[in-house]
Amino acid sequence: MSTVSVVIPCYKYGHFLADCVRSVLDEQEGLDVRVLIIDDASPDDSAQAAHALAAADPRIEVRVHEKNKGHIATYNEGLLEWADGDYVVLLSADDRLVPGALVRAAALLDAHPEAGFCYGRPLRFQHGGPLPKARTRSTGSVVYPGQWWLERRFQEATGCITSPEVVVRTSLQRKVGGYDPALPHAGDIEMWMRLAAHADVGYIQGADQAFYRVHGNNMSTTDFGGQLDDLRQRLVAFDAVLDKCADLLPRADRLSAAVHTRLARFALRRAYRAYDRGRTDVVPVDELVAFAGECLPGYEKLPEYRALRRRQRIGARTMPYLQPLVLSAVADRGREWLWWQSWKRRGI
Repeated sequence: MSTVSVVIPCYKYGHFLADCVRSVLDEQEGLDVRVLIIDDASPDDSAQAAHALAAADPRIEVRVHEKNKGHIATYNEGLLEWADGDYVVLLSADDRLVPGALVRAAALLDAHPEAGFCYGRPLRFQHGGPLPKARTRSTGSVVYPGQWWLERRFQEATGCITSPEVVVRTSLQRKVGGYDPALPHAGDIEMWMRLAAHADVGYIQGADQAFYRVHGNNMSTTDFGGQLDDLRQRLVAFDAVLDKCADLLPRADRLSAAVHTRLARFALRRAYRAYDRGRTDVVPVDELVAFAGECLPGYEKLPEYRALRRRQRIGARTMPYLQPLVLSAVADRGREWLWWQSWKRRGI
């Protein structure tokens, strides 16, 4: 029987703990599962809620920090110091697993020792709303070569994982180490890429694997300063992987060029779309252009930069009215669509 260690960091989320733990211990039949709840010095009654759950189930352990250590240190404490099962899961106290998720993941990893971790489709749900209906029957699985999967992340310059749907081989987690304290907001994507540099990647098809709770304070697509910070964090994360795993990446120069170009394009596209939508008063256009310059010397040659310059000549007040008539707006969107379609045909 496979063993799974589930680490649940908690800060002021004690009211979610019962549902979270129930999804781990009561809905994963056929596995030996243990849980560690780490309360990071919550100022409310979260620690008491955790201790109450542990008192009722010997499979649950609790650690309570006297002083707040932050989420990265809390993650690493559980993953590197405590977890001793065949596989390990990091699950936020406000998220949940889909019934049978660990069973499906363990079966994939048992059958494919070359796979270092696996994941599946997460279901997002709004805080305060009902859980969406989850698919619990897998239609199969696939194992991607780690280098191929990693290259795709660099080509897209974005992640494809939220976090609770991931199950990692514990031996590999210890080999690559914990989350990077220098990446408080992009440590997850850097972790998945670092794991993929060392092993293949499994994907569970057909079934949903986790419920991811969306709060009102999650980073919003309308938070324009947050969007720029997100791009900066992604750049640091990808560069960190190139630095830490250089000896495992034979085409590191190509990967670096791909991700820097893609991030520059993202930034410039957000800048020119501010003109299309009449949002130049709230979108940090100059900072986005400066970021593109940090990513890619010669960014002025990109089609997105030319599109931005056209809009700047037209003017911020006029552009929202002319946007449907501007050929570059249609061409740029078409180019973006074709790019994504080419990768969709190759990917998950």
